[in-house]
Parts: sequence; C-alpha cells; structure tokens
Amino acid sequence: MSKQKDLEYLEGLRNGDTKIIKALYTTVFPKVRDFIFKNKGKHHDVEEVFHNALFQLTIRLKVDTIEINSSFEAYLFTMCRNIWRKELNNQKRWVRKDAFMTLKEEEYDHSEAIIAQERWDLFEKKIELLSPNCRELLKAYFKKISYTEIVAKFNYSSDNVAFQRIFRCKKQLADLIKSDSSYEKLKK
Repeated sequence: MSKQKDLEYLEGLRNGDTKIIKALYTTVFPKVRDFIFKNKGKHHDVEEVFHNALFQLTIRLKVDTIEINSSFEAYLFTMCRNIWRKELNNQKRWVRKDAFMTLKEEEYDHSEAIIAQERWDLFEKKIELLSPNCRELLKAYFKKISYTEIVAKFNYSSDNVAFQRIFRCKKQLADLIKSDSSYEKLKK
C-alpha cells in the first residue's frame, strides 16, 4: 500500500468521504471479520468493532494528526483487533449470582479507547528502535512463548540467560517509552 493511498484514506475519513468508507469496508472489513470469527465473535460483533474503530479514528483525525508507521489498512486492522481483545477481556467479567449470569455493566468510553490506541502507537514506535534481536525476543515473550522454547529459538544456554536478556530488553523499551515527550500525557 502506497503512502499516497494511506493519505487518501486519512483525508477521506477526516472529511467523511463515503467512497473511502466503502473502500475500507471492502478491503479491511473482511480481514476484521475473519479475525473476530476466529476469536469467538459473531457478525454483529464485527460490525460494532469496525464501526467503533472508524469512529475513534475519525475523532482522532479531527483533533490531531496521526503518524502511521505501517500501512493504513494494517493500522485500522490493529485498532479493530485491540478493540475486540478489550471486549473479550470485558466479557470475562461475568458474575454468578443466584443462578443468573449477569455481565458487569461498563460503559464503553471512546476517549479511553483513543488513549489506549495512542499508547499502542507509542509502544510500536519505540519497539522499532530496539535491536532486531531484542525486538524478536520481546515479540516471543509477549506471545507467551515458554522460556524453554525461547532458549531453543535464540540458542541461549539456559532459561536464566533468556530471562536476563528479556529483562534487559524490557528495561530498554520502558526507558525509550518513558523518555518520549508524550509519555506523561498517556500515563494514568
């Protein structure tokens, strides 16, 4: 995807261009649908998540500029994935009471989702500044790959060595994030 096409998508969303929105429904919506279906979702979930992502993105574009390091389509898909994962986490908050299942009511706050996306953007930007080895190591760690598998994949001598390297890489990443000017604004 060209940067020119990404700019067209951004401008189209900012201005409410229906052709751009239809194009996003044609290109990105099917990928989001497949992801959500594979992760316990239904068709109405897909529509809600995609709509929320477009809404949040439009609001962000009207108030601020967005720096996208990947393609726009990948960015939008990542937003949808994050919204769906948050929804799945909220669904885990079922409370059993007198044989009735009730979902703890939580109002979905778009501003909270926008801040979460900005945090994710900062994280992605800073992880790219790490060495390739640290990036790959942290990606394996964040995917919850066991230390034994990490030792084998990276040819470390022991779990302890893997643990120490992960610790150092996490510290480097945390330092990079904390040194960014937007960190104070995004931390709770």
